Amino acid sequence: MFEIGRLCVKIAGRDAKGKCLVVDVLDNHFVMIDGQVRRRKCNISHLEPLDNVLKIKKNASHADVVKALDSAGIKVAPESKKKEQKEKPVKQRKSRKTETASVDSTEKKAKAPAKAPKAKAKKADAEKQ
Repeated sequence: MFEIGRLCVKIAGRDAKGKCLVVDVLDNHFVMIDGQVRRRKCNISHLEPLDNVLKIKKNASHADVVKALDSAGIKVAPESKKKEQKEKPVKQRKSRKTETASVDSTEKKAKAPAKAPKAKAKKADAEKQ
């Protein structure tokens, strides 16, 4: 029933409702399909065979399958090409701080006013009242 060139409709999965041709019979349960679906191995229980059988060779290329489907009046969207990925920018590592930078930071700490501990601040508030 599922011979090479059999026109089918995929009834399950991501490519459901897409028309396809059987390109190769792998065993009693699996066939290779191509057409309006992705070219892949498919379980025959996920296919609904139609009456048409088109003439193609075993393991025909995608271009041959598209030509056969066009002759039967079935449109196939062109294959999408993979987009080129841009190179990811390389992050620059932070360089070690120079000695002058560490000296500058110690000077800033020395200039900052020291905060009074909370206990001393409470005593000062109590004395004012």
